[in-house]
This record gives sequence, structure tokens and C-alpha cells, in this order.
Amino acid sequence: MFGNLRMVVPLKQIRPISVIMAVLTTLFVLLPTQSATLASGRTTGLSEKHLYKLDINWPQFPENFTGEVFGVAVDSVTGTVYIAQRGESVPKILKFTEQGYFLQAWNTSTIEMPHGIFATNVFPETSLWVTDVGNGKYGHTIKQYSPSGKLIQILGTPGISGSSLNPLQFDQPAEVFVSRKREIYIVDGDGGLNNRLIKLEKGFGIDWIKGEKGDKPSQFYIPHSVTEDNVGRIWVADRGNKRLQVFDAETGEWIGAWTSCFKGDGPSSVRLTQDNKYLIVAQLNINRVMFLSAPPIGDIGVCHIVDTIQLSDDVKPHLVDVSHKTGAIYIAEIGAQQAQKFVPNDRK
Repeated sequence: MFGNLRMVVPLKQIRPISVIMAVLTTLFVLLPTQSATLASGRTTGLSEKHLYKLDINWPQFPENFTGEVFGVAVDSVTGTVYIAQRGESVPKILKFTEQGYFLQAWNTSTIEMPHGIFATNVFPETSLWVTDVGNGKYGHTIKQYSPSGKLIQILGTPGISGSSLNPLQFDQPAEVFVSRKREIYIVDGDGGLNNRLIKLEKGFGIDWIKGEKGDKPSQFYIPHSVTEDNVGRIWVADRGNKRLQVFDAETGEWIGAWTSCFKGDGPSSVRLTQDNKYLIVAQLNINRVMFLSAPPIGDIGVCHIVDTIQLSDDVKPHLVDVSHKTGAIYIAEIGAQQAQKFVPNDRK
């Protein structure tokens, strides 16, 4: 009866009286809304058994979220989940285990307004990369930290926005992705001067750069998220143009774009599932997370929606990340001021 319910209540609304009562309350309150969704035909062609389900026990103590949650990153090797949040007098980074236990809060003054975060664990180095869109003396930069919050290095020119490549400057860099080869992909900017995709070599030299403001191939309007698939393609959430653009990781050559899946809202985040079968795409303004079939090597074809998670109104999913150990998906939600965990539906 309730197999297709995908509306999700923010965790802060679930009191720790009884997990069973929370689930029953969620189903009872949201049943009319979901029935309307089914009647509208929005789930036509989607799988009857959904790919992921909400883990209502994560985190163990949601009151640790004290600000607006903008980003989430998973270190799959250590089982650590990092949360980036904004707000006055709140720690900018929170650390949890994948089981939901709170570990640490960073009260660093070197992060002004975190936007995107990415965790790397390439032996012997474990670190966290944070994009900072603030306008103060540390803003418009990408910073690398140790797991305990020690600042390791800064990419960009702190406190100065710009488009220069020498010295390297950013203007509101949205997200960073570090490949297994330690190559760095950056989407710059979240509404600033720049609309570009930059690839840095392992030694931080510029390998190639694509983009300017526009809606033609290799142009962007608010490039917001970036990831690499398992066949050497770079996927960019071109949010303002309501499309995903795809590039060759080695050469930067434009491969294609998907637009037909984004009529209602542009993509704000893109990642791949643990098994590389699906692209996970968040749509902030319509409170939805989609799963798109990941195309095989070669022509990307057209996008095909396999499944969706329809979140409650005003949850506003911003960025997502995936545990490559457990397959769990973590969603940073600005409106709900929390992060939520979804697990593959064939697991408890």
C-alpha cells in the first residue's frame, strides 16, 4: 500500500519518542499528497520498488545541526561523513560516523561561507576540500584540511575574487571533485563572474579549462556540481541552463548534454551510485532527487529517469554524496537545515 511513498519529513520534526510512531505519523500525514502525485502521472515509467529508502535513525542526534546545511562529503574508507553548514556562531564543519554518531565540530575561523565539500582518501593522504564563497579575507578559495580541521593549503587568491589563471583566482567556486588520480575538477562559480570548469593536475597546474557564460556547448550559467564516472567522463550540473554537460576527462572535449529531464528545475548536484549504474541528481527548487541511467562508454544518448525521491516542500536538497563502501546516499538540505541518509532498498 505504501510502496511508492517518497515524501520525507525533516529529521528535526521527528521526536525520539518512538521510531514506529514517527514512521506511522509520516505515512498518515503525507498519504493525500502522495496520492495526488501518483494521480498526476509523475511516477509513470518508474520502478515499483524504489532504489533507496530513508534511514530514519541517521544521525543519532539531529540536534547537532545548528545552521544551514550546504554540503556533505563521505570518506568511505574511514566511514566518516562531513557536513558543511552556515550561520552565525555555528561550527562550519560537523563530523559523523556512517552509523550516525557525532564525532567532532570544527570551529575554524578560516572558513567563511562553505558551499561544496569533498573528502579524499588516497593512501597515504586523507583530507577534506572545502569551497568557500565568502567575501572576507579567506573567501573565494578552495581549501584543503586534515580530518581534524588543520588547514593544509589554499587554492585561489584569498579574499580577492577574479578570473585570473596566474595567479589563480575564483569567484564563488561552487564545488570541487578529486579523482583517484588526484586530478582536481572545479566548477567556478556559484553566481559570480566566472562560469567555467577547470581541471588541475596532481601538482595543481592547470591541465585544461572550459567555459564562459552562455547556453551553447561548453558554456555555462551557474555550474554548480561536478563528478567523474567510471569511463572517463566529467559530468557538470549546469544549473542555470537546466542541463547536465559531459566532457572527456583527459582532453576536456565536449561530449554532449542532457536537457529533457530538467524541465521543472535545473540540477544542483550530480554524483554516481556505488555501482555506477545511475547518476544521482538533486533539484533544489522542486525538492526532488532523481536517478538517471548512466550510459555506457561512447554516445551518452538521452537521459532516462529510473526513480525519484520526492522530498517534503521547502527541504531544498543542495548537494549530495555517496558512500562507496555501503552505497548510502547523503543529502545536504538547506531548507530543512539538516542532512539525511538514504540506503539501498535491498539492505536494512
